[in-house]
Formats: sequence, structure tokens, C-alpha cells
Amino acid sequence: MNGLTRPQNGKIIAGVCAGLARRFGWSPTLMRALFLVSFLLPGTQLLVYVVLWIIMPKDSSR
Repeated sequence: MNGLTRPQNGKIIAGVCAGLARRFGWSPTLMRALFLVSFLLPGTQLLVYVVLWIIMPKDSSR
């Protein structure tokens, strides 16, 4: 299983959803859709996203 890193692809905003999807073997599209749907629920989704954006290193091997 891959480590938790963000891809360096310039086509995405921060790469958090793509990094999480790669780590768990899911589709990036599915992860993004689940993240967007999670905004319908009360919680701190945006804060979690920003924190992951800050602490997840960029993938330097790809």
C-alpha cells in the first residue's frame, strides 16, 4: 500500500482527495464525490481538508 502523499499533478487543486484515494485503492472520482456529499452533513469537513492539505507531503517519486 502506498504512503499518504499528494500527487504533483497540476490539474487538481490540492491533491488531498487523489492522495487519499490512492492510499486506500479507491477511484479519485469516487473520493471527490464522497467528500462533496459529506458537506451535506454537519461537521468540520473543510477544516479536515485544509489540515490534510498542509500536513500531506507531495509525492516526489512520480
